[in-house]
Amino acid sequence: MSKAWCSALPGGVRLAVQITANAKKTEVIGVLDDALKLKLHAQPIEGKANEALIRYLADTLDVPRSAITLTHGQTNKRKLLEIVSARLTPEDVARRLGLGGAN
Repeated sequence: MSKAWCSALPGGVRLAVQITANAKKTEVIGVLDDALKLKLHAQPIEGKANEALIRYLADTLDVPRSAITLTHGQTNKRKLLEIVSARLTPEDVARRLGLGGAN
């Protein structure tokens, strides 16, 4: 079952995220307007927030950082990421991010 914010790709998944940088801590807020909403404990300068986002997702989803590519939104709050992992499904992503069966 595909989720609007997380869809299956051949050999991986695509995530639509919306970030809020400069937060007290990095955490998942939930799903809002077809995007996964995240707070990041990083400043939105010189790519620091993008790095923090990739590091957080790699750790949480148990994939190497090199498996995650930021495909759209390098300088926007809304971003699209592709994660190459044959064993990762949208359901796995939701579960690992603590969203259970959230759509």
